[in-house]
Amino acid sequence: MVVLLCGALPACAQKLKTGTWRATIEIQGQLLPFNLDVVNQSDRYHIYLRNGAEKILLDEVRVANDSVDIVLHVFDANIKARINGDNLEGTFIKNYEKDYRIPFKAYYGEAFRFAKGKDQKNVPDFSGKYAVKFIHQRDTTPAIAVFDQVADSVTGTFLTLTGDYRYLQGNVVDGQMQLSTFDGNHSYLFRATKHADGKVIGEFYSGKTWKEQWIAEKNDNPTMPDPEKLTYMKKGKEKISFTFPDANGKKVSLTDRAYKNKVVILQLMGTWCPNCMDETRFLMAWNEKNKGRDVKIIGLAYERKDDFTYASERVKKMVSKMGVNYEILIAGTDDKAKASLTLPMLNEIYAFPTTIFVGRDGTVKKIHTGFSGPGTGPYYDQFIQQFNETVNELLGEKSPPMGN
Repeated sequence: MVVLLCGALPACAQKLKTGTWRATIEIQGQLLPFNLDVVNQSDRYHIYLRNGAEKILLDEVRVANDSVDIVLHVFDANIKARINGDNLEGTFIKNYEKDYRIPFKAYYGEAFRFAKGKDQKNVPDFSGKYAVKFIHQRDTTPAIAVFDQVADSVTGTFLTLTGDYRYLQGNVVDGQMQLSTFDGNHSYLFRATKHADGKVIGEFYSGKTWKEQWIAEKNDNPTMPDPEKLTYMKKGKEKISFTFPDANGKKVSLTDRAYKNKVVILQLMGTWCPNCMDETRFLMAWNEKNKGRDVKIIGLAYERKDDFTYASERVKKMVSKMGVNYEILIAGTDDKAKASLTLPMLNEIYAFPTTIFVGRDGTVKKIHTGFSGPGTGPYYDQFIQQFNETVNELLGEKSPPMGN
């Protein structure tokens, strides 16, 4: 009698188990954990990628034989893995970046983030607001950290000059705070300990190569440079002008009739940028609630490749998947030096996203660099309030804010 084992066959059909999985990717010799919820509806798999309060729907999941291929939201990235019962093993791949392949594993039925520490009695408290310095070689960058801790579980984020680090989740393991997030494109891992003088000192890992030290001091009112003074119009310049194609190749300019005598909000963004996706969700909701007002929103997409076909495909996918209800144009690549050349009236393009407010007369009234998204709590609320106040002022209205 011959007994055939599944491992000896070219491919054996396997089902992807529904429920909670704990996944890890390996970056710079470190394991970065995140959580997945797998559901099966009418023989179609959906996966929710979880980071704290955030759930990102991954609805392009293909299971064939013993393998699963997961398209990661709007990003040009996949997870490809082999199914072996309660385990998945494979690779996280960024398709737009050469040789970007990172080991991936997942374990069924594990709901935790980082493994619990041995000492559950003497858990230091990291809760609160902090003034932060990120240190990379000789460069120092300011930031604000906000942590919320219950027992040994921690959530929070960092606000930087270019945006926020979105939804971080983790716990304190034997005195060390460990936080992570994986949104389908960016992978962040933080570790830190609290010292006797109250300072929190740790390390930050991002992707395959980036590593920084960070130092934080408790501060109830931390501050950073004004995001409205980082990007500005060059001396003698008042108006912003461009002609860029939409995803179908049609040329669009601010001088077009559709934008005449309108307040225009320009969003400098990219489909690869999770902060930009957060801002896009905000702008979509705001646009829907304010569609009766004389305001137009235009997204200027700066994509990973200097190739119109590639860029238009990425933008079309984002618009379709998210239901974007405003114009998105193909403006250039995400290289900031090259991107700055596309809008030469600006001092530079410092960050994606950047939001530019243009008055009815076509002059630039305000530029906001970066975006404090929903993961930042009160900072997000503050952004919404300021956004609405700016639009009301440009429209000459004194009505209550109508934003989300």
